[in-house]
Amino acid sequence: MSGEGGAWERNRVLLSDASFAVGSVCFAFAALPSIAAALGAIATNVVFVIGSIFFTAGAGLALGLPNRSSSVIQFVGTLFFNVSTSLALAAAIPAGAAGNSGWRPDVYGSICFLVSSVLAVVALARQRADARDTAGGWLNLAGSVLFGFAAVGAFVLPGTQALLSPFWTGVGTVGGALCFLVAALLGLLPTPSRAGGQRAATASK
Repeated sequence: MSGEGGAWERNRVLLSDASFAVGSVCFAFAALPSIAAALGAIATNVVFVIGSIFFTAGAGLALGLPNRSSSVIQFVGTLFFNVSTSLALAAAIPAGAAGNSGWRPDVYGSICFLVSSVLAVVALARQRADARDTAGGWLNLAGSVLFGFAAVGAFVLPGTQALLSPFWTGVGTVGGALCFLVAALLGLLPTPSRAGGQRAATASK
């Protein structure tokens, strides 16, 4: 039974990393201006919604693994992304494919990701994790910081429809998603000596 439980823990970590990898690809892809212009607002926001669902699936699979407080906060953050991406899609539908109602980073979800990543990095340091897990933790922290910049840049200036910084809104979202993607891919690389149920998962868990 213990062997089966260990195998399930390892598979759960791998599925979590795979889900984060897919979600990260969706966010990075949809946040590229050229892609968004080609797809239109509706299709672009559908990609963001799909990405947020994969983020939530990955965070849900991480619940109960080591660094529990980090994983719970991260899971809450993905729920904020579920809501904000769904609202953006709902706003885009009446405007049609040519509408300008693209998703902008959610400040609450970004804060949760940042707090979760900090907790994960601290836990990795205490556990003296191996180099790859440590690199994954720092990549997730970097991604969370970039998502934070994107959320600040997406602040709508009072009395206008202009964003505080369209540059950081785009760069922060794409850059953060790519950091999450690399961290998740590191977690998917095979390491025979690693005990999956005990390793600190790479996606801020």
